[in-house]
Amino acid sequence: MSELEDFRDRARAAMVAMRAVFPATPLMRNDHLSKMYGADIWLKREDLSPVRSYKLRGAFNAMRRAQGAELFVCASAGNHAQGVAYMCRHFGVKGVIFMPVTTPQQKIEKTRIFGADFVEIRLIGDYFDDTLAEAQTFCAEAGGHFLAPFDDEDVILGQASIGAEIEAEMPEGADLIVLPVGGGGLSAGIRSYFGPQQGLKFVEPAGGMSLAAAVDNGSPVTLNKVDSFVDGAAVARIGARPWARLEGIARDDVLSAPEDRICITMLEMLNIEGIVLEPAGALAVDALGALRDEIRGKRVICITSGGNFDFERLPEVKERAQRYSGVKKYFILRLPQRPGALKEFLNLLGPEDDIARFEYLKKSARNFGSVLIGIEAGKASDFDGLRQRLDENGFVYRDITQDTILAEFLI
Repeated sequence: MSELEDFRDRARAAMVAMRAVFPATPLMRNDHLSKMYGADIWLKREDLSPVRSYKLRGAFNAMRRAQGAELFVCASAGNHAQGVAYMCRHFGVKGVIFMPVTTPQQKIEKTRIFGADFVEIRLIGDYFDDTLAEAQTFCAEAGGHFLAPFDDEDVILGQASIGAEIEAEMPEGADLIVLPVGGGGLSAGIRSYFGPQQGLKFVEPAGGMSLAAAVDNGSPVTLNKVDSFVDGAAVARIGARPWARLEGIARDDVLSAPEDRICITMLEMLNIEGIVLEPAGALAVDALGALRDEIRGKRVICITSGGNFDFERLPEVKERAQRYSGVKKYFILRLPQRPGALKEFLNLLGPEDDIARFEYLKKSARNFGSVLIGIEAGKASDFDGLRQRLDENGFVYRDITQDTILAEFLI
Protein backbone atom coordinates (compact mmCIF):
# COMPACT_ATOMS: atom_id res chain seq x y z
CA MET A 1 0.00 0.00 0.00
CA SER A 2 1.32 3.42 -0.93
CA GLU A 3 1.92 6.12 1.65
CA LEU A 4 -0.94 8.14 0.12
CA GLU A 5 -3.43 5.26 0.36
CA ASP A 6 -2.34 4.48 3.91
CA PHE A 7 -2.89 8.10 4.95
CA ARG A 8 -6.27 8.19 3.23
CA ASP A 9 -7.38 4.98 4.96
CA ARG A 10 -6.38 6.29 8.37
CA ALA A 11 -8.12 9.63 7.73
CA ARG A 12 -11.30 7.80 6.74
CA ALA A 13 -11.07 5.69 9.91
CA ALA A 14 -10.72 8.88 11.96
CA MET A 15 -13.76 10.34 10.19
CA VAL A 16 -15.84 7.25 10.98
CA ALA A 17 -14.78 7.35 14.63
CA MET A 18 -15.77 11.02 14.86
CA ARG A 19 -19.37 10.23 13.99
CA ALA A 20 -19.83 8.94 17.52
CA VAL A 21 -19.06 12.46 18.75
CA PHE A 22 -20.36 14.93 16.16
CA PRO A 23 -21.97 14.85 12.69
CA ALA A 24 -20.17 15.74 9.47
CA THR A 25 -20.15 19.46 8.80
CA PRO A 26 -22.25 20.45 5.77
CA LEU A 27 -20.85 21.04 2.29
CA MET A 28 -23.16 23.74 0.92
CA ARG A 29 -23.41 25.43 -2.45
CA ASN A 30 -23.42 29.22 -2.09
CA ASP A 31 -25.56 30.89 -4.74
CA HIS A 32 -24.41 34.41 -3.88
CA LEU A 33 -20.70 33.66 -4.35
CA SER A 34 -21.37 31.44 -7.37
CA LYS A 35 -23.16 34.29 -9.14
CA MET A 36 -20.58 36.85 -8.08
CA TYR A 37 -17.65 34.89 -9.53
CA GLY A 38 -19.34 33.00 -12.37
CA ALA A 39 -18.34 29.71 -10.79
CA ASP A 40 -19.79 26.81 -8.82
CA ILE A 41 -18.80 27.79 -5.28
CA TRP A 42 -19.28 25.45 -2.31
CA LEU A 43 -18.50 26.09 1.36
CA LYS A 44 -17.27 23.40 3.71
CA ARG A 45 -18.86 24.79 6.86
CA GLU A 46 -16.42 24.02 9.66
CA ASP A 47 -17.90 27.07 11.38
CA LEU A 48 -20.93 24.84 12.10
CA SER A 49 -19.06 22.20 14.12
CA PRO A 50 -19.98 21.86 17.83
CA VAL A 51 -17.14 24.24 18.76
CA ARG A 52 -17.58 26.40 15.63
CA SER A 53 -14.19 25.41 14.17
CA TYR A 54 -12.38 22.39 12.76
CA LYS A 55 -9.96 22.18 15.68
CA LEU A 56 -11.92 19.53 17.56
CA ARG A 57 -11.04 17.07 14.77
CA GLY A 58 -7.33 17.12 15.49
CA ALA A 59 -7.94 17.11 19.24
CA PHE A 60 -10.23 14.09 18.92
CA ASN A 61 -7.82 12.05 16.83
CA ALA A 62 -4.77 12.88 18.95
CA MET A 63 -6.59 12.03 22.20
CA ARG A 64 -8.04 8.75 20.94
CA ARG A 65 -4.56 7.74 19.78
CA ALA A 66 -2.95 8.60 23.14
CA GLN A 67 -3.86 5.31 24.79
CA GLY A 68 -3.69 5.39 28.56
CA ALA A 69 -3.03 9.11 28.94
CA GLU A 70 -4.85 10.52 31.96
CA LEU A 71 -3.84 14.18 31.66
CA PHE A 72 -3.82 16.36 28.54
CA VAL A 73 -2.21 19.79 28.38
CA CYS A 74 -2.40 22.49 25.73
CA ALA A 75 -1.70 26.17 25.22
CA SER A 76 -4.16 28.17 23.16
CA ALA A 77 -6.03 31.47 23.11
CA GLY A 78 -8.93 30.22 21.03
CA ASN A 79 -10.22 27.40 18.88
CA HIS A 80 -7.66 24.75 19.82
CA ALA A 81 -8.44 25.30 23.51
CA GLN A 82 -12.15 24.84 22.86
CA GLY A 83 -11.60 21.71 20.80
CA VAL A 84 -9.40 20.16 23.48
CA ALA A 85 -11.89 21.08 26.21
CA TYR A 86 -14.76 19.52 24.27
CA MET A 87 -12.85 16.30 23.79
CA CYS A 88 -11.68 16.12 27.41
CA ARG A 89 -15.32 16.05 28.43
CA HIS A 90 -16.13 13.46 25.74
CA PHE A 91 -13.33 11.10 26.76
CA GLY A 92 -13.81 11.81 30.47
CA VAL A 93 -10.18 12.77 31.04
CA LYS A 94 -8.56 15.71 32.81
CA GLY A 95 -7.23 18.62 30.80
CA VAL A 96 -5.23 21.67 31.81
CA ILE A 97 -5.48 24.49 29.31
CA PHE A 98 -3.08 27.40 29.45
CA MET A 99 -4.31 30.69 27.99
CA PRO A 100 -2.69 34.16 27.88
CA VAL A 101 -3.93 36.62 30.48
CA THR A 102 -5.04 38.84 27.59
CA THR A 103 -7.47 36.22 26.20
CA PRO A 104 -10.98 37.71 25.80
CA GLN A 105 -13.38 36.60 28.53
CA GLN A 106 -15.79 35.21 25.96
CA LYS A 107 -13.22 32.64 24.79
CA ILE A 108 -12.34 31.69 28.34
CA GLU A 109 -15.97 31.10 29.23
CA LYS A 110 -16.65 29.06 26.09
CA THR A 111 -13.66 26.84 26.86
CA ARG A 112 -14.88 26.38 30.40
CA ILE A 113 -18.38 25.48 29.20
CA PHE A 114 -17.11 22.91 26.69
CA GLY A 115 -14.78 21.28 29.22
CA ALA A 116 -17.08 21.46 32.26
CA ASP A 117 -15.52 19.80 35.32
CA PHE A 118 -12.90 17.98 33.27
CA VAL A 119 -10.88 21.08 32.41
CA GLU A 120 -8.79 23.49 34.44
CA ILE A 121 -7.93 26.83 32.83
CA ARG A 122 -4.75 28.65 33.80
CA LEU A 123 -4.24 32.24 32.67
CA ILE A 124 -0.50 32.85 32.38
CA GLY A 125 1.59 35.31 30.36
CA ASP A 126 0.80 38.41 28.35
CA TYR A 127 2.11 36.81 25.15
CA PHE A 128 1.46 33.36 23.71
CA ASP A 129 5.14 32.33 23.71
CA ASP A 130 5.21 32.80 27.49
CA THR A 131 1.97 30.82 27.85
CA LEU A 132 3.33 27.99 25.69
CA ALA A 133 6.55 27.75 27.68
CA GLU A 134 4.63 27.50 30.97
CA ALA A 135 2.31 24.84 29.53
CA GLN A 136 5.20 22.70 28.28
CA THR A 137 7.05 23.00 31.58
CA PHE A 138 3.95 21.99 33.54
CA CYS A 139 3.25 19.10 31.17
CA ALA A 140 6.75 17.69 31.59
CA GLU A 141 6.62 17.98 35.38
CA ALA A 142 3.10 16.50 35.65
CA GLY A 143 3.72 13.70 33.18
CA GLY A 144 0.89 14.79 30.92
CA HIS A 145 0.36 14.42 27.17
CA PHE A 146 0.91 17.70 25.34
CA LEU A 147 -1.57 18.45 22.57
CA ALA A 148 0.05 20.68 19.95
CA PRO A 149 -2.37 22.75 17.85
CA PHE A 150 -0.83 21.78 14.49
CA ASP A 151 2.70 20.35 14.76
CA ASP A 152 1.55 16.79 15.46
CA GLU A 153 0.96 13.90 13.03
CA ASP A 154 -2.21 12.76 14.81
CA VAL A 155 -3.61 16.29 14.70
CA ILE A 156 -2.81 16.57 10.98
CA LEU A 157 -4.57 13.26 10.37
CA GLY A 158 -7.60 14.46 12.31
CA GLN A 159 -7.85 17.61 10.21
CA ALA A 160 -7.58 15.44 7.06
CA SER A 161 -10.99 14.01 7.95
CA ILE A 162 -12.38 17.17 6.30
CA GLY A 163 -11.03 15.82 3.03
CA ALA A 164 -12.64 12.45 3.65
CA GLU A 165 -16.01 14.12 4.24
CA ILE A 166 -15.68 16.22 1.08
CA GLU A 167 -14.90 13.12 -0.95
CA ALA A 168 -17.80 11.19 0.54
CA GLU A 169 -20.30 13.94 -0.25
CA MET A 170 -18.83 15.04 -3.57
CA PRO A 171 -17.19 11.95 -5.12
CA GLU A 172 -16.88 13.69 -8.50
CA GLY A 173 -14.53 16.15 -6.85
CA ALA A 174 -13.81 19.86 -7.33
CA ASP A 175 -11.47 21.72 -9.63
CA LEU A 176 -10.03 23.68 -6.73
CA ILE A 177 -10.07 23.68 -2.93
CA VAL A 178 -9.23 26.96 -1.21
CA LEU A 179 -8.20 26.75 2.42
CA PRO A 180 -6.73 28.94 5.15
CA VAL A 181 -3.24 28.45 6.56
CA GLY A 182 -2.03 29.17 10.08
CA GLY A 183 0.36 26.65 11.57
CA GLY A 184 -0.26 24.27 8.68
CA GLY A 185 -2.16 21.38 10.27
CA LEU A 186 -5.29 21.74 8.14
CA SER A 187 -3.47 22.41 4.87
CA ALA A 188 -1.04 19.54 5.43
CA GLY A 189 -3.91 17.18 6.15
CA ILE A 190 -5.91 18.19 3.06
CA ARG A 191 -2.89 18.01 0.73
CA SER A 192 -1.84 14.64 2.12
CA TYR A 193 -5.35 13.26 1.73
CA PHE A 194 -6.01 14.31 -1.88
CA GLY A 195 -2.46 14.08 -3.21
CA PRO A 196 -0.72 16.28 -5.78
CA GLN A 197 -3.43 15.88 -8.43
CA GLN A 198 -5.92 18.04 -6.49
CA GLY A 199 -5.80 21.77 -7.19
CA LEU A 200 -5.23 23.67 -3.94
CA LYS A 201 -4.82 27.32 -2.99
CA PHE A 202 -3.43 28.22 0.42
CA VAL A 203 -4.48 31.57 1.91
CA GLU A 204 -2.55 33.38 4.64
CA PRO A 205 -3.17 36.73 6.32
CA ALA A 206 -0.84 39.35 4.88
CA GLY A 207 0.57 40.05 8.33
CA GLY A 208 1.54 36.43 8.98
CA MET A 209 2.69 34.65 5.83
CA SER A 210 4.78 31.93 7.43
CA LEU A 211 4.06 29.35 4.70
CA ALA A 212 5.06 31.77 1.94
CA ALA A 213 8.27 32.53 3.84
CA ALA A 214 9.03 28.82 4.14
CA VAL A 215 8.43 28.26 0.41
CA ASP A 216 10.70 31.19 -0.46
CA ASN A 217 13.41 30.00 1.93
CA GLY A 218 13.11 26.28 1.26
CA SER A 219 12.50 25.58 4.95
CA PRO A 220 10.50 27.08 7.84
CA VAL A 221 11.60 30.48 9.10
CA THR A 222 10.33 32.58 11.99
CA LEU A 223 8.71 35.86 11.00
CA ASN A 224 10.04 38.93 12.78
CA LYS A 225 6.58 40.41 13.20
CA VAL A 226 3.04 39.03 13.00
CA ASP A 227 -0.23 40.98 12.82
CA SER A 228 -2.49 39.34 15.40
CA PHE A 229 -5.82 40.50 13.92
CA VAL A 230 -6.46 37.16 12.17
CA ASP A 231 -5.86 35.41 15.47
CA GLY A 232 -6.81 31.95 14.21
CA ALA A 233 -4.08 32.00 11.55
CA ALA A 234 -1.51 34.51 12.84
CA VAL A 235 1.44 32.14 13.24
CA ALA A 236 5.08 33.25 13.10
CA ARG A 237 6.45 29.89 11.93
CA ILE A 238 4.87 27.05 9.98
CA GLY A 239 5.01 23.75 11.89
CA ALA A 240 7.86 21.36 11.07
CA ARG A 241 5.57 18.37 10.52
CA PRO A 242 3.06 20.27 8.38
CA TRP A 243 5.95 21.67 6.34
CA ALA A 244 7.25 18.15 5.67
CA ARG A 245 3.89 17.47 3.99
CA LEU A 246 3.61 20.84 2.25
CA GLU A 247 7.15 21.14 0.94
CA GLY A 248 7.18 21.38 -2.83
CA ILE A 249 4.02 23.43 -3.31
CA ALA A 250 4.25 26.25 -5.85
CA ARG A 251 4.72 29.77 -4.53
CA ASP A 252 1.91 30.95 -6.82
CA ASP A 253 -0.49 28.70 -4.90
CA VAL A 254 0.12 30.64 -1.65
CA LEU A 255 -2.08 33.74 -1.54
CA SER A 256 -2.04 36.80 0.68
CA ALA A 257 -5.19 38.28 2.21
CA PRO A 258 -4.85 41.82 3.64
CA GLU A 259 -6.37 42.03 7.11
CA ASP A 260 -8.59 45.00 6.28
CA ARG A 261 -9.89 43.34 3.12
CA ILE A 262 -10.84 40.28 5.17
CA CYS A 263 -13.09 42.60 7.17
CA ILE A 264 -15.04 43.44 4.01
CA THR A 265 -15.55 39.73 3.36
CA MET A 266 -16.68 39.10 6.94
CA LEU A 267 -19.28 41.88 6.72
CA GLU A 268 -20.54 40.75 3.31
CA MET A 269 -20.98 37.16 4.48
CA LEU A 270 -22.76 38.36 7.62
CA ASN A 271 -25.03 40.94 5.98
CA ILE A 272 -25.85 39.07 2.77
CA GLU A 273 -25.67 35.40 3.76
CA GLY A 274 -26.16 35.56 7.54
CA ILE A 275 -22.93 33.56 7.99
CA VAL A 276 -20.79 34.51 10.98
CA LEU A 277 -17.10 33.98 10.25
CA GLU A 278 -14.08 34.82 12.34
CA PRO A 279 -11.18 36.47 10.47
CA ALA A 280 -9.38 33.16 9.84
CA GLY A 281 -12.66 31.55 8.81
CA ALA A 282 -13.11 34.17 6.08
CA LEU A 283 -9.67 33.71 4.49
CA ALA A 284 -10.69 31.21 1.81
CA VAL A 285 -13.75 33.21 0.73
CA ASP A 286 -11.72 36.43 0.70
CA ALA A 287 -9.22 34.94 -1.76
CA LEU A 288 -11.90 34.33 -4.41
CA GLY A 289 -11.57 37.88 -5.69
CA ALA A 290 -7.90 37.33 -6.53
CA LEU A 291 -8.82 34.04 -8.23
CA ARG A 292 -11.73 35.44 -10.25
CA ASP A 293 -10.27 34.76 -13.71
CA GLU A 294 -8.88 31.36 -12.76
CA ILE A 295 -12.10 29.95 -11.24
CA ARG A 296 -14.66 31.18 -13.77
CA GLY A 297 -16.82 28.23 -14.83
CA LYS A 298 -15.16 25.85 -12.36
CA ARG A 299 -16.24 24.07 -9.20
CA VAL A 300 -14.52 25.48 -6.12
CA ILE A 301 -14.70 24.48 -2.46
CA CYS A 302 -13.81 27.05 0.20
CA ILE A 303 -13.16 25.78 3.72
CA THR A 304 -14.69 28.21 6.20
CA SER A 305 -12.57 27.12 9.11
CA GLY A 306 -14.21 28.90 12.03
CA GLY A 307 -17.00 31.14 13.26
CA ASN A 308 -15.88 32.06 16.78
CA PHE A 309 -16.33 35.77 16.35
CA ASP A 310 -16.76 38.06 19.33
CA PHE A 311 -19.32 40.67 18.29
CA GLU A 312 -17.61 43.23 20.49
CA ARG A 313 -15.07 43.33 17.64
CA LEU A 314 -17.72 44.26 15.07
CA PRO A 315 -17.11 48.05 15.25
CA GLU A 316 -13.40 47.44 14.58
CA VAL A 317 -14.21 45.13 11.66
CA LYS A 318 -16.55 47.73 10.15
CA GLU A 319 -13.97 50.48 10.66
CA ARG A 320 -11.19 48.50 8.96
CA ALA A 321 -13.50 47.51 6.08
CA GLN A 322 -14.51 51.12 5.43
CA ARG A 323 -10.94 52.32 5.49
CA TYR A 324 -9.78 49.59 3.11
CA SER A 325 -12.60 50.24 0.65
CA GLY A 326 -11.81 53.95 0.73
CA VAL A 327 -15.18 55.23 1.93
CA LYS A 328 -13.82 56.39 5.29
CA LYS A 329 -10.79 58.58 5.82
CA TYR A 330 -9.16 60.49 8.63
CA PHE A 331 -7.54 63.88 8.24
CA ILE A 332 -5.64 66.30 10.43
CA LEU A 333 -6.94 69.68 9.30
CA ARG A 334 -5.27 73.04 10.00
CA LEU A 335 -8.18 75.32 10.87
CA PRO A 336 -7.96 79.12 11.42
CA GLN A 337 -8.98 80.09 14.95
CA ARG A 338 -11.58 82.66 13.98
CA PRO A 339 -15.37 82.77 13.83
CA GLY A 340 -16.82 81.19 10.70
CA ALA A 341 -13.79 79.03 9.83
CA LEU A 342 -15.51 75.77 10.69
CA LYS A 343 -18.60 76.75 8.71
CA GLU A 344 -16.42 77.44 5.65
CA PHE A 345 -15.01 73.93 5.91
CA LEU A 346 -18.41 72.30 6.38
CA ASN A 347 -19.71 74.02 3.26
CA LEU A 348 -17.05 72.15 1.24
CA LEU A 349 -18.38 68.71 2.16
CA GLY A 350 -20.29 66.79 -0.48
CA PRO A 351 -23.98 65.82 -0.19
CA GLU A 352 -23.15 62.27 0.96
CA ASP A 353 -20.18 63.14 3.18
CA ASP A 354 -20.77 62.44 6.86
CA ILE A 355 -18.57 63.48 9.76
CA ALA A 356 -17.90 60.40 11.90
CA ARG A 357 -15.22 61.88 14.17
CA PHE A 358 -14.38 65.45 15.16
CA GLU A 359 -11.87 66.50 17.81
CA TYR A 360 -10.77 70.09 18.28
CA LEU A 361 -9.50 72.05 21.23
CA LYS A 362 -9.12 75.80 20.80
CA LYS A 363 -5.72 76.96 21.96
CA SER A 364 -4.93 80.48 23.10
CA ALA A 365 -2.28 82.67 21.46
CA ARG A 366 -2.42 80.69 18.21
CA ASN A 367 -3.76 81.65 14.82
CA PHE A 368 -4.47 78.07 13.76
CA GLY A 369 -5.56 74.91 15.50
CA SER A 370 -5.45 71.26 14.47
CA VAL A 371 -8.60 69.22 13.98
CA LEU A 372 -8.80 65.42 13.86
CA ILE A 373 -11.70 64.63 11.57
CA GLY A 374 -13.11 61.37 10.27
CA ILE A 375 -15.31 61.46 7.18
CA GLU A 376 -17.52 58.74 5.68
CA ALA A 377 -18.33 59.23 2.00
CA GLY A 378 -20.95 57.65 -0.22
CA LYS A 379 -18.23 56.20 -2.43
CA ALA A 380 -14.43 56.31 -2.43
CA SER A 381 -14.21 58.63 -5.44
CA ASP A 382 -16.08 61.35 -3.50
CA PHE A 383 -12.83 62.17 -1.70
CA ASP A 384 -11.24 63.31 -4.97
CA GLY A 385 -13.73 66.15 -5.18
CA LEU A 386 -13.34 66.98 -1.49
CA ARG A 387 -9.56 67.25 -1.79
CA GLN A 388 -9.90 69.49 -4.81
CA ARG A 389 -12.27 71.84 -2.97
CA LEU A 390 -9.99 71.94 0.09
CA ASP A 391 -6.98 72.79 -2.08
CA GLU A 392 -8.85 75.49 -3.98
CA ASN A 393 -9.92 77.14 -0.72
CA GLY A 394 -6.46 77.10 0.82
CA PHE A 395 -7.03 74.53 3.57
CA VAL A 396 -3.95 72.69 4.83
CA TYR A 397 -4.61 69.05 5.71
CA ARG A 398 -2.99 65.63 5.98
CA ASP A 399 -4.57 62.27 5.25
CA ILE A 400 -3.52 59.93 8.10
CA THR A 401 -5.80 57.00 7.19
CA GLN A 402 -2.90 54.75 6.21
CA ASP A 403 -0.38 56.19 8.65
CA THR A 404 -0.19 53.21 11.00
CA ILE A 405 1.50 54.95 13.92
CA LEU A 406 -0.69 58.06 13.91
CA ALA A 407 -3.87 56.09 13.19
CA GLU A 408 -3.29 53.66 16.07
CA PHE A 409 -2.52 56.53 18.46
CA LEU A 410 -5.32 58.92 17.44
CA ILE A 411 -8.02 56.57 16.14
